[in-house]
Amino acid sequence: MNFNQTIFSSATLLVSIPLSRREIYNVCMDQPMKIISDGIWNHPNGSSPTQSAYTMLQIQMVIIFAITQAFHFILKQFGFPYFVSQVMAGFLLGPTIPTGPFEKYKKMLFPFGSADILNTVSSLGFSFFLFITSVQMDLSLITKTGKKAWVMALSSYFVSIAIGFSVMNLLSSQLEQINDDYDSFSSLPMVIVTQGGVSFAVVSTLLNDLGILNSELGRLALSTAFVNDLTGGIAAGFGADYVKSVQLGFPILVTNVVAFFVYLICIPLIGRPAMKWIVKNTPEGKPVSKIYIYSIIVSFLGLGFFAGYFNQPFLVGAIILGLAVPEGPPLGSELVSQLELFCSWFLTSIFVTCCTMKVDLKACVPLSFFVVVFLFILLAQLIKILLCMGICRYCKMPYSDGFCLALILSSKGVVDVCSYVLMFDSMAQNKQVIGVLIVSVLVLGTTSKIGVKALYDPSRKYAGYQKRNIMSLKQNHELRIVACIQKAYQVIHMKNVLQLCSPCPENTLVADILHLMELVGRSTPIFIAHRLQQKVGSSYNYSGELIVTFDLFERDYAGSATANTYTAISPMALMHEDVCHLALDKNAAIIILPFHLKWGGDGSIELEDSNIRSFNSRVLERAPCSIGILVSRGPAGFSAANYKVAMVFLGGADDREALCLAKRFTKNLGNRLFVYRLVAYDRDMSNWEDMIDDEELREVRGAYGKLENVAYEEHTIEDASQTTVFIKDIANKFDFIVVGRRYGMRSSQTYGLENWTEYSELGVIGDLLASPDMETRASILVVQQQSTAAS
Repeated sequence: MNFNQTIFSSATLLVSIPLSRREIYNVCMDQPMKIISDGIWNHPNGSSPTQSAYTMLQIQMVIIFAITQAFHFILKQFGFPYFVSQVMAGFLLGPTIPTGPFEKYKKMLFPFGSADILNTVSSLGFSFFLFITSVQMDLSLITKTGKKAWVMALSSYFVSIAIGFSVMNLLSSQLEQINDDYDSFSSLPMVIVTQGGVSFAVVSTLLNDLGILNSELGRLALSTAFVNDLTGGIAAGFGADYVKSVQLGFPILVTNVVAFFVYLICIPLIGRPAMKWIVKNTPEGKPVSKIYIYSIIVSFLGLGFFAGYFNQPFLVGAIILGLAVPEGPPLGSELVSQLELFCSWFLTSIFVTCCTMKVDLKACVPLSFFVVVFLFILLAQLIKILLCMGICRYCKMPYSDGFCLALILSSKGVVDVCSYVLMFDSMAQNKQVIGVLIVSVLVLGTTSKIGVKALYDPSRKYAGYQKRNIMSLKQNHELRIVACIQKAYQVIHMKNVLQLCSPCPENTLVADILHLMELVGRSTPIFIAHRLQQKVGSSYNYSGELIVTFDLFERDYAGSATANTYTAISPMALMHEDVCHLALDKNAAIIILPFHLKWGGDGSIELEDSNIRSFNSRVLERAPCSIGILVSRGPAGFSAANYKVAMVFLGGADDREALCLAKRFTKNLGNRLFVYRLVAYDRDMSNWEDMIDDEELREVRGAYGKLENVAYEEHTIEDASQTTVFIKDIANKFDFIVVGRRYGMRSSQTYGLENWTEYSELGVIGDLLASPDMETRASILVVQQQSTAAS
């Protein structure tokens, strides 16, 4: 070894202790230590970067990151989770995968002494990762979790361990015959214990990757994983105290166990009220003061250091203090936004690779040893799967859902890889066992993701075998609406739509108003029914203004309208699941969604939110009922008792659905409805769709046509230009305009306009009315009828 190419000036091996995996060196280092390279221009023969600690650290980080991304680029095509790429990068840079002539470059990349610096920096990032994960946990899940999740979590942990130990004791004589060195199987108890638990962070990440975090299965899996992880963590803490202190004498053992118990209880008892005081003293809508953020980080580091006094790892302080932080805004979300990118996505990724660089799979010999340990791992996982499926079946869950839940609770990931290697570093496991455990993590983590993705489809329950639309409702039957709100300015516009529906004793309205918020600073999605006065762990006030507004609306229409308010907090990509689930549960006839554009007072576009547009598209694809997209071009805060409404009818299912909704507006005699039918000059009178249209319009021309507040006009249209002229002519004469989406339908009235459509979710006519070039102050409601499974 050429020590001129390392951060040390010399290093002498004094003693090697193979059994404890220790090598003791006598090293000399120049002082002050060289941190930054002088560069190739400031040295007679060029400066070597390996002599500069910081320069070497930067090169190592960049190379590890590049190799990880290269693996992920290939493996993601086959559905492998991201942590597999991190592990494979570690295998490539470590001794597991020989690289032949490139071995010398490995030694140049990781010269003697540099790995310690890299491990120290990345392990600090992993500590912050665990802290952030704990911050995102909802501690109130302990009280909210149902019996099913509790039974599943505790049985999968304790029963699998108990059966594993029983089998190990029964086969002890056979194990001796398989391997003369029975001591190599002395780590089997630790292997069995590690298979009983499941990491909440791993399950949360898996569910998020699969897009089922806020599905029924996802919520059950999160609750079960939380209880299991909490139980396993407490048991591991006391177990670590016992293993490390039992040889030091009984008094020290008792002292350490009592100290850990006090540590475990006091941090939440003192920390939680302190955190709530910070939240209380933070003005609503303002970020938490930086001094509080820094104080929490310093406390986290101090508590981790203090844990070492009673034989607990540094990571314990991070986990317990993180659980004491109220999840969600403003404090939890601020901590996550400050720390997540660099600590979770960069340093933790490097730490996983550094951990697996210590593993040598070639050392997992003989083959009989590898097979025996792996069979015990499979046994523990099989017991967990059978237990989960049995409990799910007892609770009348489908077999496929029970199996998917079992796969989720058997998943392994980043936390498990790092935990196993940390056990190896503390000499609690030998190199052969760690190699088998890492392989098991790769197998279980991959099969869980691929298996659940193939077997579980949360959207199948939304298949439209039952009619849930306005056309199928009997006359004077109550209208059930799910109204979605994401921004404060949408509240008044959504209230106007409900008011336009003309609630009265003969035309009752049930509105379920859902306030959608993005999941930030927590890992567990929330669904709050405010009428039931449900509480969440955080003291943050959710949807206060919205609740007051629709409570007043219900009071104004007492006996005719019911307004139920809800808050759903979930990832932006999964919000549609909450909407569709609520619509299905409440048997809604229509979902009203806000459009993604906000207009200013002068008619110009003031705000565009692409997230809302993506959300609307996902709901349009999966909704179990009809959908209306509300384009609010009227003045902000505009509200009236009576409205002048136009309904433009071209034909088709969507237009018929829009017409049925528009007819309900006329129950309030103060509202005036104008129905305009645009008839194609070349229409085929024998066409079945046209015949259905005529039948639907007969009532408008007949009974409704006799009403003073309903008018009907029919116009023959020869081409799309006439349609455009007509729309421009009526655009500024009404408060509301109702149209059908007619997506995918082609007719002579709109032929050619489809190619110029900017907002496909609105259809051709809706897109014309929502165009910035259209001079109108009317609000537009674009209706799509429920897509049934038969169609």
